[in-house]
Parts: sequence; C-alpha cells; structure tokens
Amino acid sequence: MPELDVVMTGLTLGESPRWHDGRLWVCNWIGGQVLAVALDGHGELVCTVPTTIPFSIDWDRDGRLLVVSGQDGKLLRLEDDRDLTTVADLSAISPHPWNELVVDARGNAYVNTVGFDMMGGAEPAPGAIALVTPDGAARQVVRGGMFPNGMAVTDDGGTLIVAESYGRRLTAFDIADDGGLVNGRIWADLGDGVPDGICLDASGAVWYADVPNRRCVRVREGGEVLETITADRGCFACMLGGDDRRTLCITAAEWGGPEGIGDGDPTGQILAVKVEVPGAGRP
Repeated sequence: MPELDVVMTGLTLGESPRWHDGRLWVCNWIGGQVLAVALDGHGELVCTVPTTIPFSIDWDRDGRLLVVSGQDGKLLRLEDDRDLTTVADLSAISPHPWNELVVDARGNAYVNTVGFDMMGGAEPAPGAIALVTPDGAARQVVRGGMFPNGMAVTDDGGTLIVAESYGRRLTAFDIADDGGLVNGRIWADLGDGVPDGICLDASGAVWYADVPNRRCVRVREGGEVLETITADRGCFACMLGGDDRRTLCITAAEWGGPEGIGDGDPTGQILAVKVEVPGAGRP
C-alpha cells in the first residue's frame, strides 16, 4: 500500500480540489476560504467567499476563478480587484444549496444541487444539474440523481461524469452541441462505494473519494476496481496534480455527520500519494 504524505493540516473541511498553475487550489468549508497550496505545504489565501458550506471552484475560459456560493445559489467570478461579482443566479432553478462545479473547454459551467437541505436534516430528494453558458445564461439540463456530487468532463470534451453519493454510482451524460446533457446512463455501479469528489486519468478511469469508507478508489467504466488507497479519516475529494499530474491529492477529514460539522479542533488535511497514470480531462 503506497504511503500517504501529509501536505497540510488545520483545515476545517477541504473540498473541490483543483490543480491550477502549479498548485492545488482547495475550498476550506466552514472557514469560507479558497486556498492555493504548493505540494511542499506552503499555502496562500486567494479569497474569502460569502458562504461557509457548500462552495466549489473552477476557471472560466479566460482563466478567471469561478466560485459557486452554494447557499446563495450564485455562480461568482473573482475580478482583478479581488471582488467577487455575480455571473449567474441559480436560485430560480432550485432553492436548495448548489454544490459542485466543472467547466468544459468551451467555457460552459456545469453546477449541481443535491436537491434537498441535507444540513437541515431534510429527507433526500432528486437533485439537478444546471448549465451556465459563457454569456451568463443559466438553465437546468438534468433533473434527477441521488445526491449529485463531484463532476468531471472527459479529455475529448464529449462526456460529463457525475458522482451520485446516495446512488452509490457514477453516471455519465453525452454533452450536446448546445451544452445540454443527453443519453444519461450508469457509468459504474460502485457496490458499497459512496462517491464524493472525482477526477479522471489518462486511461479513462475515474478516481473517487469516499467519506464513510475512508478511501479513494480508481475504477474503470463498468465498475471494475483498479486501485484503492485508504486513509485514517474520510476522503472527501481528490485531484491528480503535480508537474507530471501523477500525484493524487486528497482532501480528508474526520466526519461525524452534518450536525457536528465545524465542532471541535479542525481535522481537515491535504494528503498526497504518487500514482502511475497521470490526470486528464477537467477539472
């Protein structure tokens, strides 16, 4: 079993890791911070956001940072003056918190909502995925999914894969010419796996982070397990980074359920381990 290196400690709950400009960018939930972290552990505060949980990040086609402010239902953009401006308001599509974000090569941003108030203890309900085009127009492109979570776009730009945490599966959609999502299908049934954040590698396999099972798992289409990396705490998301994109970066923390989030000393960490197959696709 490869040994995990601890890159950073002291996070409340790290999510939405992205490799960009030679560093790992991470959303520190509860703290309301976007951090950029080198693999030697040196971190920089990029900005603070107007919500604590959930929020996620990616970049538009002009290289500007986008932030999903989940509770507000807004897609924001970080401007040169370090202010956050609104790109799109998603609250009319769903009143529930918006969660994950991925932007394809054409600049289309896909944002999902779990479809219910998880933090408030509401009963699970189907989620949704919205598309925000580069001009800021927003529309729902998928209705359904049991707790849609991490998303990734394949290297050819033709397929979006989404983790369904409560569905214990990865679901794929073809990306249409207008950015819509069609031909939804099960990409992998994960058995007892509970996928959260995901990323793709150059072989077309998916790494998914799994909180209750405290692991990251690499699977190919159809569900065959190729590799498993275990940790001593829940794994929330993962991203392939480093100069050669062969470092699997994992955000991990102790998890006692939504009712205890943010209580006690922070247990969030960034972990790293070398793997054989480099990253691909988006994010």
